[in-house]
Amino acid sequence: MISVTEALDRIFALLSPLGPETVPLRHAAGRVLAKDAAARRDQPPFDAAQMDGYALRDADARSGAALRVIGAAAAGHGFAGTVGPAEAVRIFTGAPVPEGADRVVMQEDVRVADDQITVAPDADTSRYIRPRGGDFSVGDRVPAGRVLRPADLTLLASMNLAEVPVVRRPVVAILSTGDELVMPGETPSPDQIIASNAFGLAALAEAAGAAARLLPLARDTAESLDAGLSLAAGADLVVTSGGASVGDHDILAACGAQLGLEQAFYKVAMRPGKPLMAGRMRGIPMIGLPGNPVSAMVCGTVFMQPALRHLGGHPAAAAPREAATLAANLPANGPREHYMRAMRLPDGRVAAAGRQDSSLQKVLSEADTLIVRPPGDSARHAGETVEIVKI
Repeated sequence: MISVTEALDRIFALLSPLGPETVPLRHAAGRVLAKDAAARRDQPPFDAAQMDGYALRDADARSGAALRVIGAAAAGHGFAGTVGPAEAVRIFTGAPVPEGADRVVMQEDVRVADDQITVAPDADTSRYIRPRGGDFSVGDRVPAGRVLRPADLTLLASMNLAEVPVVRRPVVAILSTGDELVMPGETPSPDQIIASNAFGLAALAEAAGAAARLLPLARDTAESLDAGLSLAAGADLVVTSGGASVGDHDILAACGAQLGLEQAFYKVAMRPGKPLMAGRMRGIPMIGLPGNPVSAMVCGTVFMQPALRHLGGHPAAAAPREAATLAANLPANGPREHYMRAMRLPDGRVAAAGRQDSSLQKVLSEADTLIVRPPGDSARHAGETVEIVKI
């Protein structure tokens, strides 16, 4: 068995971030920018009024000066003329400052009478003009590698970019195996169960920015598995569920090599999820998850999601961990890294579920956190700090 860290490193070694595609800006949120994006215009594109008031020459902004109002400028409707001596233009926030003016006096700092204003004795001396290009200029860049957030989309739109190059969204093909499985809604025989893993794994994949393809169930024969794997052609990652252990009916472990599997590792020192494998299946990176639903979902969080994020252009990094305070004592851990299902309490502390059996899907559904216990971790007491992974 290898450690979780080594297993992740070997998985990342199978992967390379995907190439670029151009998408409309509306659909770029959360994607990784594949190339620098350069501004096509200045922002603001002209000297703009910062306040509602009057645009005038700085030389006329003296106490008691009387000025004739010769027009108005509003956002989207500039004043076409030139401001001369003893003249002013009524102006509103965001409007272009007319030629000849180099100051905006706030409307609160003038007295108005018909078409004339008088500058108040205590008028604010600030210019209240946003200079052209004060935010960004033509050619300024958003660098490649940026994960595009809502604020980035606002910036790119203001740069007059209707579409952007992003790292292509990875496609993951998910294949569940086992004679014991039937799809939800079907009627199982007395010795069958409902196939649930693919639905949770697909949701995990989509949360990591991937597109998930659910393949038909594969039965415990080489022919059925071969047919299922053939449907994975064109995917960027193949994820199987079940068939990876060492039982007589674990078809992937038994027939993987003859079906085209080049194995990178098999078995990881973790619980739940020990019978995990990875490699290349017919040239496509593959992760073979356990069939146990809780093990599959934990391994999907620990291994599949980081792999898909890396394919999508993110750095090769493990699932983010945080520090949290224990709400209750925990016994010493064994020789494998343990991902304990747990809940965050209203006060921020974490409490491990009372039952940690990897068959308990309801416990996993109620959990929102995994407490990560290192191999050989000593007993922990309430109030101590532990590492967690949010789920």
